[in-house]
Amino acid sequence: MNYANKKKNLVKLGIFALFVGGLLAYIGFSNADIHWGGFISMMIFFAFTYYLGAFYAAKKSNSFSDMVVAKRSMPFFVGMVTMAATWVGGGYINGTAESAYSNGIVWAQAPWGYALSLIIGGIFFARKMRRYEFMTIIDPLEQRFGKRMAGVLYIPALLGELFWSAAILTALGTTFGMILNIDFQTSIILSAMIAIAYTVAGGMWAVAFTDVFQMIIILLGLILVVPFVLSNVGSLDIVWANYRHDFGSSANLFPPLDGWKNPEWGNLFWNWWDNALLLIFGGIAWQVYFQRVLSAKSENAAMWQSVIAGVICIIAAIPCVIIGAAANSADWSLFGTTAPENPAMILPQALAYLTPGIIAGIGLGAIAAAVMSSMDSSILSASSMAAWNIYRPLIKPKATQKQLQKVVKRSIILFGAGAAIIALNVKSVYTLWYLASDLVYCILFPQLTMALFYKRANLYGSIAGFAVAVILRLGGGEPAFGIPPFLPYPMMEDGVVLFPFRTLAAVTAFMTIFAVSELTQRKCPPKQLVLPQEKKKEDQAA
Repeated sequence: MNYANKKKNLVKLGIFALFVGGLLAYIGFSNADIHWGGFISMMIFFAFTYYLGAFYAAKKSNSFSDMVVAKRSMPFFVGMVTMAATWVGGGYINGTAESAYSNGIVWAQAPWGYALSLIIGGIFFARKMRRYEFMTIIDPLEQRFGKRMAGVLYIPALLGELFWSAAILTALGTTFGMILNIDFQTSIILSAMIAIAYTVAGGMWAVAFTDVFQMIIILLGLILVVPFVLSNVGSLDIVWANYRHDFGSSANLFPPLDGWKNPEWGNLFWNWWDNALLLIFGGIAWQVYFQRVLSAKSENAAMWQSVIAGVICIIAAIPCVIIGAAANSADWSLFGTTAPENPAMILPQALAYLTPGIIAGIGLGAIAAAVMSSMDSSILSASSMAAWNIYRPLIKPKATQKQLQKVVKRSIILFGAGAAIIALNVKSVYTLWYLASDLVYCILFPQLTMALFYKRANLYGSIAGFAVAVILRLGGGEPAFGIPPFLPYPMMEDGVVLFPFRTLAAVTAFMTIFAVSELTQRKCPPKQLVLPQEKKKEDQAA
């Protein structure tokens, strides 16, 4: 091992030692009532995850291509698991339990919504994206609509990744807070420091290897705790009977077919479908997903990895729904606590109070360690787009591989901090989930679909579609950020628009891109996507 590698390894060990030292110092000064079983197992799992990402996988990450798309040589099994981990992370697990506990299974739409997005994405999008060997999701937009428009479309892509990272941080912060018995804000800050430090040390190979470890831990950990949770609240039959009594039709997977006539549903029926379509189609146009697609060895591998990953998503959600339903039946006073004020805390609280000490330690520690490896892929995705689609074409066209790698690492710190600030201000995992897919569904999904499959799409159509989507989406307001509606949409109740305006924005964007592109073919001739072999010929000719 040469001096440079030794120095890098010492820095990595130093980062981990500083974190552990700071954590122990905090515990000592705060006299926190530590859940020691969870803390110890969390540190073991985190240390192994950190080793996988910062040491083992780093040996394979020697170039920008390695860091972003793993040199398009991801093994099938690893690719399949990491594809499922696109969505199955901290936000997915905590958010599903949160929604099942607080709103009913009918509103736990993300598991089957994102599963369908992986299946549809695999069948219709993965093959073409892999065939053209793009580096990021912005590449086809850049080729079709130009560098500047691609830079504009990077904004919703970036915000989507930031909101998703914030959801993961919120989930990690609540779990971490339950283990260390510290407040939510401190948990978020500590969690962000962990995730940023770990992500800077890794690349796409680190994401993939830690995702495999993460998935094993999540599935085994959740399956292990379910029987113990049920034993403290009654059998599954009793839990289900109580749940149906408390939630009525919201205990079903879908609303009634004539829900708009049902007084229990009314206009919420249309809002439910708006959210469902948002999750299904808003789960496709993500860099965090296509980064895995573009790392596959072939078109067929990319497609099948995505389809199988959709099935894994459904399996991973089942224990979370059971835990959420069981927590609804729990008499928390019997366990020396009260129901959590923030429903996002329900999964860590159920693990801490409804399972024996050893099982709680394994469950809490394992989930905390597992979700640490979820954030890396999201902020790596945002950082990859920043380097490849903003810095390289618009700021420094002749940037070297090393310069691009530096931009990625610096961006990881910036975006990680941004995600932490968002997480501190929006405490619901599910709210952040919807916001993330919201931006992608309304703005990015129509642009990507038309760029890939409509050869006559041009810059003018893209600009018009973007403007229309933004106006129609913002016109419905956003309660999470205190933005009031300013368009006269129908079905408004308590200041919230229940009319499916998100789907209206997405469909109108499709129609606008098509209509304006057709009307401006002469003024703005469409650009074509370039296959890798054609690009090589152009580069050789130049």
